[in-house]
Formats: sequence, C-alpha cells, structure tokens
Amino acid sequence: MAGQFERHPFLLSVQDVAKALDTHLERGLSSAQVAQLQETYPPNELDVGGAIPWYKIFLKQLFNAMILILFLAMALSFAIRDWVEGGVLLAVIVLNVSIGFYQEYGAEKKMDALRALSAPSAMVLRDGRTQVIPNAEVIPGDIVILKMGDTVPADIRLFEAMNLAADEQSLTGESVPVEKIVEHLEEEELGIGDRINIAYGTTTVRKGRGRGVVISTGMQTEVGKIAASTARKHRKAGRSMNYKKYGKRQPIIGLTKRIYDFVGKFLGLTEGTPLQIKLSKLAYILFGCALLLAVIVFAVNKFNVRQEVVIYAISTGIAIIPESLVAVLTITMVVAVTVMRKANVVVRDLSALEALGGVTNICSDKTGTLTQGAMIVRKVWIPSKTIYTVKDSKHPSNPAEGIVTFSSTDDENQEPEKRDFDQERSAAVLKFDVPSEKLNPPRSRKEDEKKATMNPDLEAFLLSAALCNLATVRHEPEPEEGNPEWQVTGEPTEIALQVFAHRFDRGKRVVEAEGWKQVTEFPFDSNIKRMSVVYNGPNMDHSMVFTKGAVERVLELCSTVGVGGEPMTDEYKEMVLEQMDTFASQGQRVLAVASRPWEGKYQEKAASESHDEALRTRVESGLALLGLAGIYDPPRKETTPAIAECSSAGIKVHMLTGDHPATAEAIAKEVGIIPRNLSILGAGVANAIVQKANDFDKLSDAEIDALPELPLVLARCAPDTKTRMIEALRRRSAYMAMTGDGVNDAPSLSRADVGIAMGSGSDVAKSAAKIVLTDDKFNSIVAAIREGRRMFDNIQKFILHLLTSNIGEVILLICGLGFQDQSGFSVFPISPLEILWINMVTSSFPAFGLGREQASREVMRKPPHDRKRGVFTNQILVDMTVYGLLMGTLSLMTFVIIIYGANNGRLGVDCNTLFSEACEPVFRARATVFAELTWLILISAWEFKDIRRSMFRLNPDDDSKFPLFKDVYANRFLFWAVVVGALSVFPVVYIPTLNTSVFKHTGISWEWSLVVAASVLFVAGMELWKLTKRHFRLLEDAAVVRGAFSQGDEEHGRKFHRTISFSSLKSWRSIGKSHTVDTRASTKEKKDVSPE
Repeated sequence: MAGQFERHPFLLSVQDVAKALDTHLERGLSSAQVAQLQETYPPNELDVGGAIPWYKIFLKQLFNAMILILFLAMALSFAIRDWVEGGVLLAVIVLNVSIGFYQEYGAEKKMDALRALSAPSAMVLRDGRTQVIPNAEVIPGDIVILKMGDTVPADIRLFEAMNLAADEQSLTGESVPVEKIVEHLEEEELGIGDRINIAYGTTTVRKGRGRGVVISTGMQTEVGKIAASTARKHRKAGRSMNYKKYGKRQPIIGLTKRIYDFVGKFLGLTEGTPLQIKLSKLAYILFGCALLLAVIVFAVNKFNVRQEVVIYAISTGIAIIPESLVAVLTITMVVAVTVMRKANVVVRDLSALEALGGVTNICSDKTGTLTQGAMIVRKVWIPSKTIYTVKDSKHPSNPAEGIVTFSSTDDENQEPEKRDFDQERSAAVLKFDVPSEKLNPPRSRKEDEKKATMNPDLEAFLLSAALCNLATVRHEPEPEEGNPEWQVTGEPTEIALQVFAHRFDRGKRVVEAEGWKQVTEFPFDSNIKRMSVVYNGPNMDHSMVFTKGAVERVLELCSTVGVGGEPMTDEYKEMVLEQMDTFASQGQRVLAVASRPWEGKYQEKAASESHDEALRTRVESGLALLGLAGIYDPPRKETTPAIAECSSAGIKVHMLTGDHPATAEAIAKEVGIIPRNLSILGAGVANAIVQKANDFDKLSDAEIDALPELPLVLARCAPDTKTRMIEALRRRSAYMAMTGDGVNDAPSLSRADVGIAMGSGSDVAKSAAKIVLTDDKFNSIVAAIREGRRMFDNIQKFILHLLTSNIGEVILLICGLGFQDQSGFSVFPISPLEILWINMVTSSFPAFGLGREQASREVMRKPPHDRKRGVFTNQILVDMTVYGLLMGTLSLMTFVIIIYGANNGRLGVDCNTLFSEACEPVFRARATVFAELTWLILISAWEFKDIRRSMFRLNPDDDSKFPLFKDVYANRFLFWAVVVGALSVFPVVYIPTLNTSVFKHTGISWEWSLVVAASVLFVAGMELWKLTKRHFRLLEDAAVVRGAFSQGDEEHGRKFHRTISFSSLKSWRSIGKSHTVDTRASTKEKKDVSPE
C-alpha cells in the first residue's frame, strides 16, 4: 500500500489519508508530483501472468517422456548410418512437437482475445483540472472521479459519496451492491467486504457518484493481492532445509526431496495430469523393455555386434515403442478442444480436457454460475393477506415473460413442503406404512390461484415500488443484433422491483408520464438500510412519501397497514416478520415497501447535515406498510439437469458462495445439491453438508477429515475457505474442478485440479484457470466433462489398438531370433522399415479415427475413472495381452508355414540386407506377414469401437439383422482409414525395387489365402474373448455408488438430455433399471449413507 499510513486508510479520516499521500483533495496532484510518482510506482496493472511465452510451450512439448525415447532411438539409428530409419524417426518427433505446440500456442492466443482491460481509462483531478487518462497511469494520491457505470481503476478511499453503490461481487462474492460512505470506521478487524468507505479496483459503480483518493495501485490493491496469492508457488511439505526448525538431518532430507522433484518433473513422473504421468511411466517401462530385448538379441547372436545385429536390436526396440502415440494423443485432444471451442469452452491447457474425465467433485460458486446473477421478484405480500407469485419467468429483465398469480396468505403458508416419500424410505429406515399426506393429499393450489388483477392495495404497492427506485427498464421492439429486447440499468434489486411494476404497466416512466414529479430524494443509507423519495402527484394538494428498505428498519417506522389505515399492532408486526422469514427460507431477499401522505406540498430544504438527518427522520415516520417483496437470484434453467447428470456420473457438486446461509441453502435445495428433506440423510451427515464458512474455518484439518461428509453447501465463503475445502477434498483422494468468475475465486481456481473460469469473469480468474466458459453456463461444464470422458475412453481404445500391435510385433521378432540362416545370424521375420510403416502409417490413421469415436451410451452412467490406474485398467491390460498374443501367434505361424511348410526351411544367406534367389522364400514370407499384420491391426480398430460389445452388433437398440456396415461406417474417418490402409498393402508389396530394396520383401500369390484365413481366425478369437467377458461379467467397470439422495432432479434431467443427444436420452431412460450383461458398466447400485 502506498504512503506511510499509521493505520489502514479505512480507519483514518480523509484528511489524514491525503496528508500521508501528500495530495490535495480539491486540486489533486501537481504535474511535478505525477512525474516523480510515476518513477516510484509501477504501472497500475495486474500481473496475472499474461500469455505463456512461446519458447516455454515449445520446451514443454519437446521434453516429454515419449519424445525423449524417440530422440534416443533416432540417435542410435543415425549412429549406425541407418539414414532412412533415423530420418523417419526425426519426422515423427517433428510432427509430434509441432502438433502440440500449435494447439497450445493457439489456445494462448485465444486467451489473449479474452484478456480485455477492466477499466481502460479513468477520470482524475490533476492541477485542479479533470483529465481522462489510461488506467495504467493512475498513481497513489490521484483524486479519482466516479460515476454510475465506471469501473474503479484502483483502491480508493472515498471522501465524497452521493448515493454511491459498488458491485463487489467479483471480489467478495456478495451479489448485492454495497452502499458507500465517507466517514472513517472504528472497528479494526473488518473484512474487505465491510470496509464500506473504500472503493476497490476492478469493481463497478452501480449507482450514484463519488470522489476518492487512490491509496494503492496494481498488485498492491486487494485484487492484486489475490492475484499474487494465485501465482505464488506452494512448496511441498518436507522440502524445507531449515535445520534450526526441523533438525540437523533436514537439509539433507530437504535437498534429496528437491532433487527428486526436479528430476521427476523433468522426466514427467511427478507433475502433470494422471494420464501424462501414466504415459511417462509407460514410456520408460517400454524403454527398459527395449533395452532388455536388445540384450536378448545380442545374447542370441553371441554378442557378435555386427551392424545387422544392431539393426535387429533397434528394430525390436522400435517394435515395442508406439511411435505415433504422442501424435495420436495430441491430435485427439486438438479435435476435442475444437469441439469444445464451438461449444463455448476455451481450453487453455491441453491436459485439462483429459483431466476432466477423472473429476469426482465440482466446487462451484453460486452467483452467476449456478444462478443467473440477476434478481427477480418472485413473491409479493400485501396486507390484504394476499400473496402474488411470478411464475414461468426465467429472464429477470423481461416483464412480458411469465404470469402473476395471487392466492390467500393462509393457503400459501399452510401448504406443506413437497416430500419425496419413496426417497425417504431409505434402506437405513425402512417404513411400510403409507404417510397420511400421501393418502390424503392437500387440495392443489392451482384451484386457489388466479391470475392477478389490479386492485387498490396492489396499485399502492406498485406506485411506491416504481417511484422509490433509480433503475430503468426500456423496451426496444427492434433491438440491435446481440442486444436484448428489454434493456435495464441500475442495481439488481431495484431492477427487479421496476420489472415487477412493468408487469402491470405501472413502471416509473408510465407513472411519471401521468404527472408524478419527484421533489426530493433521501438516498439509500447502509446504516439505516432504507431509501425514500418525495413526489407530487397529479391533481393532489399534498405530496407523497415513498420508502423501501430492510423489513425490520421500515417496519419500525410504520404506524398503519395498507391503504385502509389499519393500525399497526405488535401482533401484526410479528405476522409480518413471520412472513419475511417464510420468504427468506425460500432463498429470497425481502424488502418492505411503505408510503405516507405529506401534509401539504413538500417544500422543506436541509440547511445542514444535522438538519438533513432530522428532516429525514420527520419524513420517514408514520408510514403505512404497503407490502413485502421477495426477491431472488433465479437458478439457470439448465443447472438442475446438469447437476442430475453429474450425480448419475458419480460426481458430487458443492456450492461455495459468499451469500447468506439461508439463501444458499434454499438455492441448493432448489437446484438439487441437497435434499429438501435433510432427515433422509441421518443426523451426522445432515449437520455436515450445510455449514457456514466461519464454522468450517474453526475446524482443524483433523476435525474436517473426521466429518462423515464434507459440506455440500458452504455459505459466507472467503478465498481461504474455498482453498481449505479444496485441500480437504484432496486429502480424501478427490479430483476436483473449481468453477468461478470473480477475483475471489482465483486462488481456488489455481489450486484445484481443474480450474474453470467464466468468460464474463475477471482477468485474474481467467488467468488462474485451465478452462474458460465463454457462455458462463453450468451445463457447459457437464458438456466439457462428457467430452473429457469421451476422449478418455477413446484414448483407452487407441492405446489398446497401438500397444496390441506392438505386443504382436515383439512376439514375432523375439521368436524370430530362432530363425537363423547358414551364417548363424537371425533372420528378420519382418523388416525394420515394415515395422515403421505399420506403426506410423497403418496404425496411426485408424488410431486417429478411434480418437474421433462418439461418446458411449454409458459415458455419463459410470463413475470417474480410477486416477491411480488411469487408462491402464485391468481390462485394457488383459485385452492387450490376449489380442497381442493372438496377433503375434497368427503372424508367427504364417511365417513358419511358408518357410518350413512350403519351402523346407530355406532361410538363405544374408537375407536381412540383400535380395537373391536363395532369399525369395524369406522375402515372400515377410511380405505375407507384413500384409497379415497390416490387416489384423486394421480389423482390430473396428473391433475396438467397443471393447465389450460384438463388432457385428455395436448398438443393442438396432433392430437390423446385419448392422455391421452401418455401424462401422458411422465413423467415416475410421472407416476410410481402415479401407485405404488395407488397399495400401498392395502397392507396398508389388512395386518393383521399392519392395525388395526398401521393405525387404517381394510379391506373393497363394500366400494371400493365409492372410485371409488368419484375418478370419483373428476376428473369431476377438469375438470369442468379448463373448467370454460379457457372459461371465469379467473386468466390468465399477458401478456408480448411490446414497440415500441423488443430486439433481431426474425429471428435469431427462428433459435436459432430450436436447443433448439421442444416446443420452436412452441412458436417462434407463435410470433405475438393470443394464444387460453386454453393456460396459454394471449398474448394480450400491447403497451407503452418504449423499451423492
């Protein structure tokens, strides 16, 4: 913070602040002071990291495990002067690095477009004149002038505030604009949200005007401090080298762990997403296997290290390493990122999309994420014991949408909360008696509700709500492209009241056009929490006072009730407060509206501040209570079904919000995060899942870990609370995503496994996140998770495809060591260039096609994948072994049949390098094995479209007798990759010179029958293994664990899926039903007492 303040500026008078900063409140800084201070202080900008430098992106792509292994293989190839093989490996490296670099660099460029400055300019007072300067040039001591709509350029100590309110939602999470004052505060231990004489940088002025002196800029502002904490690196436990604190051995232990971290990070074994770490481990395991195989090759050849032997050893190593894996993985991610970008999801880090597939918990902000971030009047109570309800309105600024009904207060309040009786009969407390409410259901309220019509009581309420209001609502019948038909300005609660008045054509403009003229205004005061205006009405000999504000503060000023003048009694006050509690328990913010006639025409004027307070007291007395307005921030219509889909996928949704606990709990019940009847969960769980942040913060880590369930709703959250929640989830082995849009969300976004920021949010939040949602919709998160799971499944498929072929090739080459010619050297059953052709050309394009497969029917009906196992589940490992053995055995038998069955074991001499008549049997056998391996690998790609269902009936709902062609043609890229790959065998086998000199094989004839027979046997073997898995339910995916309560509303969930895809609809239709034995996931649902 700038200047030498003896205490924080919010505790000091304005004069003391100005003195500390050496500035003048009426003239501002002088030009000389500005020049001097600009050299002292850095530009007023947030250092939120900006774009990652291109060279860091390039190095990240260059130094990963698989690329390092390929580098080594390339170096060995060049060392023995095998230029063709070395050149091919170099091309593979360039391709892999280029694809990864292009995509990640493109994502950063996309983010540059999203990083717009919050306040590009500011109005300041310098040398006694107002100037508009770039935001970056604001310095401490500047006098800043603020008006409605401005973005505050820095942290400012206010000294003038005329009805000034700032929207601090992005900083504190508080959805209601904060009214500002100029007096210094007395209490020192105040949070930033309660320092109401400070206007914070990046917040927005929602109404009024004011002036203030800049006390801090850039990274020294409250926003900057949060940004700094986001960027700060957190050292892992046990890495300290402080021997005084931890003992004499600690420097050695700390240094050892730091070296381990550095080496592990460089090799990709300790940092990165689960898939990245797994693939890094796979690369080094395969590298170790390649070295072992090389030793075996040398040993069989009695360590006679000739060039041929070295080439054979390199060939064996190449056979076990899936060269195209990195390229296929990156391109698959590129395709997924492109799909997500079209769906308004910008992926800043390629690994984040993969990580989404393993998310077990989503920690979400409420305002603007689960809800619309806008206020709407939901209910209005007037003293005639009538409640007006707004229905079917999802757009808060549109008064033409929805209807208003009215009903009796008694009917409204006596209606019991709707209960899910079937859900309440949990396994823990089984009840066979039918509840009386179900046997004798109450009369439907629809019989009592009628469409609202104008009456004197309602008209008086609307008049006061419309005139005691600074918001505007404007209708544009033909709006400009991108603009809504109804346009509003002002703060959200006033907009909500103004929109409600417009529903009855009693908006402020309409009323003022009838002759109502404002005389004076007593602005909203945060100390007394109310606002009043005085108007002269048409054809009236007296003025009218209109007041609105907090219920308790307005109620104490009321002497009568309604337009009839009924006296206000203590009993009536209790009834009003009970009605307020009823609205509040439904997640609504409650305001009271009142009015009174002034004696004659209002002509009073305040001579001084004290006189003004006395006048206001006189004006705001003897009021008549006209009614209560229940205002709430409506959930997005897609939120509940999105949460329901998360529940079906084994993902828990937590709401972490800065709002009032009652509001947070009510919204959480409405969107389905917690059950409406908490008693179904049991006392321990029910008490744990809804907590206030200060209660949660008082718990130690051990006490948090002892909770039966972590909170699903945390209210009044501070940034540190959210971070503690993230760490608590991590200690429970959860893999969490954090969503948010405000500056206060940035620390959690950076600490979470997957940070998801909103496009309309702050630059700090977007820079801290790995994914940005440009449309701010919660269901886009679910779409991203679905895409992440689809991609994860497809990664499993093409890894299985690639490694199956590698295992088959290694079996063939190792067994081929026994085929020794007359000189005692092993003969290649398949040549090195044939292996590279198969690995890079034959396998790659079908693998790309598998990466483009559509999501499975079960993709959101199974739990998140096991992060410890990653893609290498038991099923993948067993399938890889079974299919690899089958492929290798068939290829080996084909080579044996041709050499020993048809050619009496003639292996020739020096057939690894030259073609001769004596080598023709070997060259023909190689050609046959090459063609066979190519076809088997291509056919396996079609089989791997589903790793459990038969290739001949991939879709169980298809009634066709033979749907094979339709199913394989559904993925056209994969279909043509297989067809073209199969046809490419012929030119490779038959083109003269190319076949004998490069690929070391020659044309074949009758041998094609062996290729076809082996292909048929291979398909039969794969189908038999799949049938065995389905019949005996072997290696099935785990089932989603169900508790006494499932988050989300199933009815809405089904409706939601109907808009997504036909396959999703089927999966929702199957809720609660047992899946057939041939589906991928068992749905025998397990029961426990924890909510989901």
